[in-house]
Amino acid sequence: MNIVLASVNPLTILWAVLILGGLGLVFGVALALAEKFLHVEEDHRIDDVAKMLPNANCGACGYAGCHDLAEALVKGEAKKVSLCKVGKADKNFEPIIQYLDSHPDEDGTKHVPTL
Repeated sequence: MNIVLASVNPLTILWAVLILGGLGLVFGVALALAEKFLHVEEDHRIDDVAKMLPNANCGACGYAGCHDLAEALVKGEAKKVSLCKVGKADKNFEPIIQYLDSHPDEDGTKHVPTL
């Protein structure tokens, strides 16, 4: 049984490494620039309200999860905190209402939901 090994030119390997390294560098710089210029600031109140919700992410409120309900509450799209079916057992929605009452939008608009 004869095995024939093909010889590989070292320049071929060097070119492959240089080309892949160059592509990696170009795509890395492109991703860094995209992250810098396409960054979107999210309202910090959304995370604060989401932490006050039960975080069951069940979707029973009609939103995709607790984060989406928190976003709707902060933006004033959801008018009632009691949309959260899981949290109704605790009936502890007062901290959310108080938080949104004391933290208005940047322009001073308050979106305070009711029970």
